[in-house]
Amino acid sequence: MSFQLDRRALLGALAATALPLRAAAIAEPLALTLKTATGRPSQISHWPAQGRSRGTILFSHGAFSAPRFYTDLYAPWIAAGFDIFAPLHIDSREHPDAAKYPPMASWGARLQDMRTLSAHVGKPYLAAGHSYGGLVALTLGGASSTPPEGFSPPLRDAKAKAVVAFSPPGPMPGLIAREGFATLATPAFIQTGTKDVPPGPPGAPVDPEGWGTHLAAFEEAAPGNSRYALVIDGVDHYFGGAICRPDVPGPPQLKELAEAGRLSTLFLKSYGSGDKAAGKSLQNSLSDAGPFRLSRK
Repeated sequence: MSFQLDRRALLGALAATALPLRAAAIAEPLALTLKTATGRPSQISHWPAQGRSRGTILFSHGAFSAPRFYTDLYAPWIAAGFDIFAPLHIDSREHPDAAKYPPMASWGARLQDMRTLSAHVGKPYLAAGHSYGGLVALTLGGASSTPPEGFSPPLRDAKAKAVVAFSPPGPMPGLIAREGFATLATPAFIQTGTKDVPPGPPGAPVDPEGWGTHLAAFEEAAPGNSRYALVIDGVDHYFGGAICRPDVPGPPQLKELAEAGRLSTLFLKSYGSGDKAAGKSLQNSLSDAGPFRLSRK
């Protein structure tokens, strides 16, 4: 199947900007370069786990962003014992060869980056991402996204044993249909906020309830007591600039991000390393009242 996607829709829905971020309380990452199947260099940042390793997370950043803009999100995962590997995708404003690639090349290149990294790690891992990267993670977990040119379905990676997706897009013509989320095959933790409203078509009024589209993967996935949805009152797509886009108006929603980090860490420990105590704590955190509404199906 050929890959066709409206450029305006992609850039409008997934836009992010790379600007200097404040210092974070984790060490500088290690750097490595891998070669994709096409021979393209893929630059990887690796944050080693603190203490005993519980598992490995492969993280895909938001459109135009970069791995370094997520250190406040990574911090509790690293402290809990997870290694993080994150490619610098070609759509990043920090990618040295970004100008060489047309915007529509990013989807296939992102999947190439993740396949290359998966082969390098060579063992089961947890797929995670934000925004555009959240869709990448869901695809690795079995969501039926549109295969880009040169790819054949299925796009799922059998080594991806669970998914954490912060603000993944909902249905997007040419990229994924709503029913495509129904094939998600792994446990999943999906987050959004009530100010996380996607931009609409030019000139169209903004739907204040549009944030709900980010939960399409949770709503469409088959129940099995391993799918979670976290909705945080007042949180936008970037936690006030705490992740992905430090240039957006603040203040950074660090308290809200810390709680999202705590809950996602419980999920990672439960489904990534079989921690029964973490699973119980996650279950005890279920709530249908704000500001942190955690659902399970």
